[in-house]
Amino acid sequence: QAYLSYSNIAALTHLARKPGWDIARTLDNVKIWTHEEGAVLSFKVEMQVKVPSHVAFSLLSDFRLRQRWDRHFLTCEVLQAVSEEEKIYHVTAPPTTGHKPRDFVILVSQRQPCRPQEPYTVAVRSVTLRAVPPSPEFCRSEILCAGFQIHSNGSSSCTVCYFNQVTAGVMPYLAANLTGSSKSIEDTALECIKFLE
Repeated sequence: QAYLSYSNIAALTHLARKPGWDIARTLDNVKIWTHEEGAVLSFKVEMQVKVPSHVAFSLLSDFRLRQRWDRHFLTCEVLQAVSEEEKIYHVTAPPTTGHKPRDFVILVSQRQPCRPQEPYTVAVRSVTLRAVPPSPEFCRSEILCAGFQIHSNGSSSCTVCYFNQVTAGVMPYLAANLTGSSKSIEDTALECIKFLE
Protein backbone atom coordinates (compact mmCIF):
# COMPACT_ATOMS: atom_id res chain seq x y z
CA GLN A 1 0.00 0.00 0.00
CA ALA A 2 2.84 2.39 0.78
CA TYR A 3 4.29 1.69 -2.67
CA LEU A 4 0.90 2.27 -4.35
CA SER A 5 0.48 5.59 -2.54
CA TYR A 6 3.97 6.71 -3.45
CA SER A 7 3.59 5.72 -7.11
CA ASN A 8 0.17 7.42 -7.25
CA ILE A 9 1.67 10.79 -6.20
CA ALA A 10 4.82 10.24 -8.30
CA ALA A 11 2.83 9.45 -11.48
CA LEU A 12 0.78 12.65 -11.18
CA THR A 13 3.88 14.76 -10.44
CA HIS A 14 5.61 13.23 -13.47
CA LEU A 15 2.61 13.90 -15.73
CA ALA A 16 2.38 17.53 -14.56
CA ARG A 17 6.08 18.14 -15.30
CA LYS A 18 6.08 16.65 -18.81
CA PRO A 19 7.20 19.06 -21.55
CA GLY A 20 5.09 19.54 -24.68
CA TRP A 21 1.65 20.54 -23.37
CA ASP A 22 -0.41 22.27 -26.08
CA ILE A 23 -3.09 24.78 -25.20
CA ALA A 24 -6.44 23.70 -26.69
CA ARG A 25 -8.88 26.32 -25.39
CA THR A 26 -8.88 29.47 -23.25
CA LEU A 27 -11.84 30.94 -21.37
CA ASP A 28 -11.94 33.65 -18.70
CA ASN A 29 -10.85 31.54 -15.74
CA VAL A 30 -10.21 28.21 -17.47
CA LYS A 31 -7.49 26.94 -19.81
CA ILE A 32 -7.52 23.46 -21.33
CA TRP A 33 -4.23 21.85 -22.40
CA THR A 34 -3.54 18.52 -24.12
CA HIS A 35 -0.53 16.24 -24.33
CA GLU A 36 -0.24 13.31 -26.75
CA GLU A 37 2.23 10.46 -26.46
CA GLY A 38 1.55 7.38 -28.61
CA ALA A 39 -1.97 6.11 -27.85
CA VAL A 40 -2.14 8.07 -24.59
CA LEU A 41 -3.84 11.45 -24.51
CA SER A 42 -3.56 13.53 -21.35
CA PHE A 43 -5.39 16.72 -20.64
CA LYS A 44 -4.94 19.46 -18.10
CA VAL A 45 -7.62 21.91 -17.01
CA GLU A 46 -6.21 25.01 -15.32
CA MET A 47 -8.69 27.00 -13.18
CA GLN A 48 -8.21 30.35 -11.44
CA VAL A 49 -10.08 30.23 -8.13
CA LYS A 50 -10.66 32.98 -5.57
CA VAL A 51 -10.13 30.91 -2.41
CA PRO A 52 -6.92 30.12 -0.47
CA SER A 53 -5.09 26.99 -1.68
CA HIS A 54 -5.62 25.08 1.60
CA VAL A 55 -9.41 25.56 1.32
CA ALA A 56 -9.45 24.26 -2.28
CA PHE A 57 -7.30 21.32 -1.16
CA SER A 58 -9.64 20.30 1.67
CA LEU A 59 -12.71 20.51 -0.62
CA LEU A 60 -11.13 18.66 -3.55
CA SER A 61 -9.49 15.91 -1.51
CA ASP A 62 -12.86 14.67 -0.15
CA PHE A 63 -14.27 12.83 -3.15
CA ARG A 64 -17.70 12.49 -1.51
CA LEU A 65 -18.17 16.20 -2.32
CA ARG A 66 -17.43 15.62 -5.99
CA GLN A 67 -21.09 14.93 -6.91
CA ARG A 68 -21.91 18.53 -6.00
CA TRP A 69 -20.04 19.83 -9.03
CA ASP A 70 -19.14 16.92 -11.33
CA ARG A 71 -22.11 15.34 -13.09
CA HIS A 72 -19.87 12.43 -14.16
CA PHE A 73 -20.04 11.23 -10.51
CA LEU A 74 -23.38 9.56 -9.69
CA THR A 75 -22.35 8.04 -6.36
CA CYS A 76 -19.15 7.94 -4.35
CA GLU A 77 -18.55 5.99 -1.14
CA VAL A 78 -15.47 5.37 0.97
CA LEU A 79 -14.61 1.66 0.91
CA GLN A 80 -11.51 1.90 3.06
CA ALA A 81 -9.67 4.68 4.89
CA VAL A 82 -6.14 3.35 4.49
CA SER A 83 -4.64 6.30 6.41
CA GLU A 84 -5.35 9.98 6.95
CA GLU A 85 -3.89 10.71 3.53
CA GLU A 86 -5.16 7.70 1.55
CA LYS A 87 -8.70 6.53 0.92
CA ILE A 88 -10.17 3.95 -1.44
CA TYR A 89 -13.50 4.92 -2.99
CA HIS A 90 -16.12 3.21 -5.13
CA VAL A 91 -17.48 5.62 -7.75
CA THR A 92 -20.34 5.10 -10.22
CA ALA A 93 -20.75 7.18 -13.38
CA PRO A 94 -23.82 7.62 -15.61
CA PRO A 95 -24.13 5.53 -18.78
CA THR A 96 -23.06 6.97 -22.11
CA THR A 97 -25.34 6.26 -25.08
CA GLY A 98 -25.67 2.54 -25.70
CA HIS A 99 -23.49 1.51 -22.76
CA LYS A 100 -23.97 0.36 -19.18
CA PRO A 101 -23.17 2.78 -16.33
CA ARG A 102 -19.48 2.69 -15.42
CA ASP A 103 -17.89 2.14 -12.04
CA PHE A 104 -14.40 2.66 -10.65
CA VAL A 105 -12.47 1.55 -7.57
CA ILE A 106 -9.93 4.30 -6.96
CA LEU A 107 -7.16 5.14 -4.54
CA VAL A 108 -7.06 8.86 -3.70
CA SER A 109 -3.77 10.04 -2.14
CA GLN A 110 -3.48 13.57 -0.78
CA ARG A 111 -0.31 15.45 0.15
CA GLN A 112 0.33 18.87 1.62
CA PRO A 113 3.35 20.75 0.26
CA CYS A 114 6.68 20.14 2.01
CA ARG A 115 8.06 23.49 0.83
CA PRO A 116 6.26 26.82 0.19
CA GLN A 117 6.63 26.74 -3.61
CA GLU A 118 5.28 23.18 -3.94
CA PRO A 119 1.62 22.50 -4.78
CA TYR A 120 -0.98 20.64 -2.76
CA THR A 121 -1.54 17.30 -4.50
CA VAL A 122 -4.57 14.98 -4.79
CA ALA A 123 -3.65 11.94 -6.94
CA VAL A 124 -6.06 9.31 -8.27
CA ARG A 125 -5.57 5.86 -9.80
CA SER A 126 -7.58 2.67 -10.12
CA VAL A 127 -6.86 -0.23 -7.75
CA THR A 128 -8.21 -3.76 -7.40
CA LEU A 129 -10.04 -4.60 -4.20
CA ARG A 130 -11.07 -8.21 -3.66
CA ALA A 131 -14.07 -7.08 -1.62
CA VAL A 132 -15.50 -5.18 -4.63
CA PRO A 133 -15.35 -7.41 -7.70
CA PRO A 134 -16.78 -6.11 -11.01
CA SER A 135 -20.59 -6.26 -11.04
CA PRO A 136 -22.71 -7.26 -14.06
CA GLU A 137 -24.74 -4.02 -13.87
CA PHE A 138 -21.65 -1.82 -14.36
CA CYS A 139 -18.80 -1.63 -16.82
CA ARG A 140 -15.70 -1.57 -14.58
CA SER A 141 -13.43 1.17 -15.89
CA GLU A 142 -9.87 2.19 -15.12
CA ILE A 143 -8.18 5.49 -14.27
CA LEU A 144 -4.49 5.35 -15.16
CA CYS A 145 -3.45 8.64 -13.61
CA ALA A 146 -5.54 11.67 -12.66
CA GLY A 147 -5.83 14.27 -9.93
CA PHE A 148 -5.32 17.85 -8.84
CA GLN A 149 -2.36 20.11 -8.17
CA ILE A 150 -3.22 23.30 -6.29
CA HIS A 151 -0.76 26.21 -6.45
CA SER A 152 -1.13 29.18 -4.12
CA ASN A 153 -1.34 32.63 -5.74
CA GLY A 154 -1.33 34.50 -2.43
CA SER A 155 -3.55 34.50 0.63
CA SER A 156 -6.92 34.51 -1.16
CA SER A 157 -6.54 32.84 -4.54
CA CYS A 158 -5.03 29.76 -6.15
CA THR A 159 -4.58 27.95 -9.44
CA VAL A 160 -6.19 24.50 -9.52
CA CYS A 161 -4.87 22.14 -12.22
CA TYR A 162 -6.83 18.96 -12.96
CA PHE A 163 -4.96 16.25 -14.90
CA ASN A 164 -6.27 13.10 -16.56
CA GLN A 165 -4.39 10.55 -18.63
CA VAL A 166 -6.74 8.62 -20.88
CA THR A 167 -6.41 5.57 -23.10
CA ALA A 168 -7.63 5.18 -26.66
CA GLY A 169 -11.07 3.95 -25.54
CA VAL A 170 -12.03 7.33 -24.14
CA MET A 171 -10.62 9.30 -27.11
CA PRO A 172 -13.88 9.72 -29.12
CA TYR A 173 -15.69 11.15 -26.09
CA LEU A 174 -12.86 13.58 -25.39
CA ALA A 175 -12.31 14.54 -29.01
CA ALA A 176 -15.72 16.23 -29.07
CA ASN A 177 -14.76 18.20 -25.96
CA LEU A 178 -11.41 19.34 -27.24
CA THR A 179 -12.61 20.40 -30.70
CA GLY A 180 -15.33 22.43 -29.04
CA SER A 181 -18.39 20.56 -30.29
CA SER A 182 -19.10 19.55 -26.68
CA LYS A 183 -18.53 21.70 -23.63
CA SER A 184 -18.49 19.01 -20.95
CA ILE A 185 -14.93 19.71 -19.72
CA GLU A 186 -15.49 23.48 -19.64
CA ASP A 187 -18.86 23.19 -17.92
CA THR A 188 -17.43 20.85 -15.29
CA ALA A 189 -14.51 23.26 -14.70
CA LEU A 190 -16.87 26.21 -14.26
CA GLU A 191 -19.02 24.18 -11.83
CA CYS A 192 -15.85 23.29 -9.91
CA ILE A 193 -14.85 26.96 -9.60
CA LYS A 194 -18.38 27.89 -8.48
CA PHE A 195 -18.36 25.10 -5.88
CA LEU A 196 -14.94 26.09 -4.48
CA GLU A 197 -15.79 29.80 -4.28
